[in-house]
Amino acid sequence: MQVDKKALHQVAHLARLNIKPEEETQLLNDMSEILTWVGKLDELDTEGVEPLTHITEEVNVFREDKAEISISQEQALKNAAVKDSKFFKVPKVLK
Repeated sequence: MQVDKKALHQVAHLARLNIKPEEETQLLNDMSEILTWVGKLDELDTEGVEPLTHITEEVNVFREDKAEISISQEQALKNAAVKDSKFFKVPKVLK
């Protein structure tokens, strides 16, 4: 498949690229080669091949989300720099 200068400049505009005139010929050749290579995919027989939605067959491997007590309030506050009975005290950040 051949790419013309109009298509090259349209793609460059969409990609926000500035193309120098001396780069046009090489870019036209490169784009044509890439599109020819991608066009070879049309030669593949995909009859009966299911569409792929994920690369692997893995399913959700996360643990079940359930609440459980892992540390008591007293243990959490034991090393607090400043506390107020059962809460951490932090510096004021809003005026």
